[in-house]
Amino acid sequence: MNRLSTKILLLAFLLVPGLSGLAQKVSVSDLTVEHLENPLSVDASAPRLSWKITSQLKNTLQTAYEIRVGTDKNGLAAGKGIVWKGAGKTSQSVLIPYEGPALQSKTRYFWQVRVTDNQGNTSPWSSVQFWQTGLKPEDWTAQWIAVSEKDTLARSPLFRKEFPVAKKIRSALAYITAKGLYEASINGQRVGDSYLTPGWTSYRNHLQYQVYDVTASLKSGTNAIGVTLGDGWYKGRIGFEGKRRFYGDTRALLLQLEIEYTDGTKESINTDQSWKTAYGPIMASDIYDGETYDAREEKAGSWGNVRILEKGTEQLVGMSGPTVKKHETFKALKIFRTPKGEIVADFGQNLVGWAIIKAKGPAGTRISLSHAEVLDKEGNFYTVNLRSAKAQANYILKGNEEQTFEPHFTFFGFRYVRVEGYPGELKPEDLTAVALYSDMATTGKFTTSNNLLNQLQHNIQWGQKGNFVDVPTDCPQRDERLGWTGDAQAFANTAAYNMDVAGFFTKWLKDVKADQQPNGLIPHVIPNVLGAKDGASAGWADVATIIPWDMYVAYGDKRLLEVQYESMKKWVGFIRTTAKNNLWNTGFHFGDWLFYRPDDDNDGRAAVTDKYLIAQAFYAHSTQLLINAAQVLGKQEDVEQYTNLLKEIKKAFIREYMTETGRLVSSTQTAYVLALQFDMLPEELRASSAERLVNNIKSYGNHLTTGFLGTPYLCHVLTRFGYTNVAYDLLMQERYPSWLYPVKMGATTIWERWDGIKPDGSFQTPGMNSYNHYAYGAIGDWMYRHMAGINSDPSAPGYKKIYISPKPGGGITSVSGELHTPYGLVSSSWKIEDKVFKLDVQVPANTNAKVVLPFGGKETEVGSGSYHFECNVP
Repeated sequence: MNRLSTKILLLAFLLVPGLSGLAQKVSVSDLTVEHLENPLSVDASAPRLSWKITSQLKNTLQTAYEIRVGTDKNGLAAGKGIVWKGAGKTSQSVLIPYEGPALQSKTRYFWQVRVTDNQGNTSPWSSVQFWQTGLKPEDWTAQWIAVSEKDTLARSPLFRKEFPVAKKIRSALAYITAKGLYEASINGQRVGDSYLTPGWTSYRNHLQYQVYDVTASLKSGTNAIGVTLGDGWYKGRIGFEGKRRFYGDTRALLLQLEIEYTDGTKESINTDQSWKTAYGPIMASDIYDGETYDAREEKAGSWGNVRILEKGTEQLVGMSGPTVKKHETFKALKIFRTPKGEIVADFGQNLVGWAIIKAKGPAGTRISLSHAEVLDKEGNFYTVNLRSAKAQANYILKGNEEQTFEPHFTFFGFRYVRVEGYPGELKPEDLTAVALYSDMATTGKFTTSNNLLNQLQHNIQWGQKGNFVDVPTDCPQRDERLGWTGDAQAFANTAAYNMDVAGFFTKWLKDVKADQQPNGLIPHVIPNVLGAKDGASAGWADVATIIPWDMYVAYGDKRLLEVQYESMKKWVGFIRTTAKNNLWNTGFHFGDWLFYRPDDDNDGRAAVTDKYLIAQAFYAHSTQLLINAAQVLGKQEDVEQYTNLLKEIKKAFIREYMTETGRLVSSTQTAYVLALQFDMLPEELRASSAERLVNNIKSYGNHLTTGFLGTPYLCHVLTRFGYTNVAYDLLMQERYPSWLYPVKMGATTIWERWDGIKPDGSFQTPGMNSYNHYAYGAIGDWMYRHMAGINSDPSAPGYKKIYISPKPGGGITSVSGELHTPYGLVSSSWKIEDKVFKLDVQVPANTNAKVVLPFGGKETEVGSGSYHFECNVP
């Protein structure tokens, strides 16, 4: 076999049509509605239904589907309570819109599906799943309640209501939201497993509510509902300017408990004048500063009357994304005494969440837990980089009985916890750390033969977990924790490989749209708590076009483009009206944020990239993405208009920033990366520009110099222009600045700066030095796409068509990548043995893939199934 030849070895377990002994050749599973499993508050009038197909046969494609929807779960199969029967002769199995009669609000609809494949097999009906429609404005009969006096105390108010249940209950649903954060209980049992509810949105525009099935929590006789409120993002300190009460000065509760009895009667228990209020044991809670809990105050004193608040102008909306939940737990690896004599626990992982502590001691004993990401070079607890955030949990014991404490309305970014005031000896079993992040399913897996790269992938994943806490934050530890748009757009593609972020970004993009200014300007952070005084920054505000398109490609969600299209158009319109002669060269821009500039380099190849050059490149990029969206949505007039505009934008770029030979005014890596990535240069000058980029990299000793805007595209551009070997040189670089330098320094997440900890153990400037920032983790996108070779084809988004093209290099001898797509599991796993490249591929049912082997190997089209490929390594 010569080096270009390819052989396909079908694995023994692949079956062919006609073989006997197959119990069930095709089946349907993993049913979702609007990206969610059994959602309880769907607002969409035509919710989209999705499913995955499992087949024991190769080359399986769906040719038809049948859906039935009803209001009677048990009667669905018998045709009882059917409200819609849908059918289609199509291979589409993702995001099929409901097309039946108008849905009733606060109603549960059950559904199931079966499919027919291209080999004549019909699946059994799937298991029955459901969705519940949300409440219309007129369905809310509850009233907003607050404490009777002005809400000026730091303490968390409690609200309580007792009510009788005399009949047998069929179902009970609690609809809850708050201004502030809430935690509810029924008969002493916590309601649900979500935290930091109702989540953070652009509160003045829309406020989420959650729905809980509490049927099992109610009992015959007297029942009691209790709710505690915290300041949260609504009223607490927010932003690094020390703002408080940004959205309002009064915490308030809205709760509607709807009970249906087996005799068909219904009852509603609503927040109203009959509720009682008192202050509880949470003496203060704040996102940045932490929480103080005095267990001696657990027995509330006298209960007072509540105050009814007028309904606000904000819209109450159901959940379109996941809530924050508890996930991994960590035991302390060790508890030690620092050189300063402080007692510190090391959990081995920089995470976001909190610590749960058990303690027993005299009443009034105060235990303080402080949180830090790193120790200083002497081994002492280090919190200077938290700036003004106290990040502390304080617990006051009520007496000599063992108690367990954890916070309620805050979160911390930490690896280390300092414990002060603990009575007796602190043992590892007394302290547990728990990670909190939005409840996104893990979809991607990436491993290699290189342990440093595997740790880098681990760090990328944990950077995502720690910063996807309801909104995509920049960092989770200091007095910031904001939804920075530049960070989010840079990382969105990588995020979609690691976890299912379809719902997460759908929810956040509503806030992008809501906080967009009337003139189209997109603020720096979403939700916007910083105002728009600096204007819009290139590469940050372009989130309005970048993430909707990225999510469309990743999940095939055309409706997301429809919903965001006017926002995308308004953003490009803002730049257009700001630009002069099609040149966007005014206003404030962050530029290539946190680029690397070694040794005060001023010799002409320095990494300082002209900010207006960057702005012009992103102007073109956003315009191109708007054209893409217009094409998908059939808006041909817009396609033509913006295609003409794009030509003028590129002409202006060439006039202003490029010489006749293709040299740019900024001779930086980022300048050439953006110009090449966004096709700003004439085609005949692109190869020479790519060569200039490579020469710059080599002049820095195979180091990158890019910042937040250049880094995500750097290796992609190198691969596109035939320099994958240079991309690997950068990836495998272990000396600063590089992706592996923090790994070698012991990082367990991605750092904000390339040298957050310097080689001598000292720290970068503490005013901005987070050890849990995900932006530079955007290299994960390249690792999945080119090392593992897993790509979605934009012409058939959501991995309906798959492109598998692994590119080995860097001395790596094996790579394994997996991705749970909307259609099922795609995997690409290769290894090099004895100068032979061996590739195993899995393609999910109802898709097909194009497989391209490296080293000039041929291209092969395959359907679903598992395949083995080999070719010689030159």
